[in-house]
Amino acid sequence: MRIAFMGTPPFAVPTLAALHAAGHDIVAVYTQPPRPAQRGKKLQKSPVQVWAEEHGLPVRTPRSLKTEEAQAEFAALDLDVAVVAAYGLILPQAVLSAPREGCLNVHGSILPRWRGAAPVQRAILSGDTATGVTIMQMDIGLDTGAMRLIETTPVAGKTAGALTGELAEMGALMMRRVLSDLHAFIPEPQPEDGVTYAAKIDKNEARLDFLVSAVQAERQIRAFNPVPGAFFELEGERYKILAAEVVHPSEAVAGAVPGVTTADNLTIACNPGAIRATRVQRAGKPAMDAAELLRGRPIPKGTRLA
Repeated sequence: MRIAFMGTPPFAVPTLAALHAAGHDIVAVYTQPPRPAQRGKKLQKSPVQVWAEEHGLPVRTPRSLKTEEAQAEFAALDLDVAVVAAYGLILPQAVLSAPREGCLNVHGSILPRWRGAAPVQRAILSGDTATGVTIMQMDIGLDTGAMRLIETTPVAGKTAGALTGELAEMGALMMRRVLSDLHAFIPEPQPEDGVTYAAKIDKNEARLDFLVSAVQAERQIRAFNPVPGAFFELEGERYKILAAEVVHPSEAVAGAVPGVTTADNLTIACNPGAIRATRVQRAGKPAMDAAELLRGRPIPKGTRLA
């Protein structure tokens, strides 16, 4: 098929690779323009642009698709279909309707649950037992289009990073399957019940809230691993907790104050229960096991964390 691919972050790369391996004619790869990197402010190409250029695919990086010029250039590609995976730009109706088969999206949730920008993190934070990928026929709404294929996977104790990677690989195989026989996967409208919205993650959400239950605090840690990283502050320094375990009720200290350590091994009281950090990262330092951190920087029982 004659395809344009539209995506930006690592999540999108497996789908692009799968389409390329399947022999589709990828006539253009759309991705967001290079952005200043965090260190040094040097412009950095998106993972999709890097992969596309390494494989000789033509890349376009418009800042918007709302102009008549951009829409005319897209229409001139004479596409069978456009495949979208975490592109990050709004597609106007002129773009959505230009390909003969429209635009198909790889979305990382079981729609209509978790429409929006951060479905993986919101699924973990909400304690969902399962999530998945929906291949969706895009329309002008926010992830409201008809569904062509859904597959699920357990959330279990996965971090956002691990789950996102798993969903990216799932989505790539699903999209390849759909495009192999597009008309066999008939679009079905999304149910009207069960709609939820996955708002973009605010960095302020990553500060650990020990006034919640230990179970919820552990979810927060997994949801924000690897970015932005769930953290607490101690004596003006930021510490990210990358992994933690919920302490068994028999080990919990009755009457412990939330946010105060109840042992010398970085066990922290919540409300109720407690978590024990197992992997941490100090600002500007590499990640390490909590035991290794505590050998060089003890955090004794009774320390209040902010």
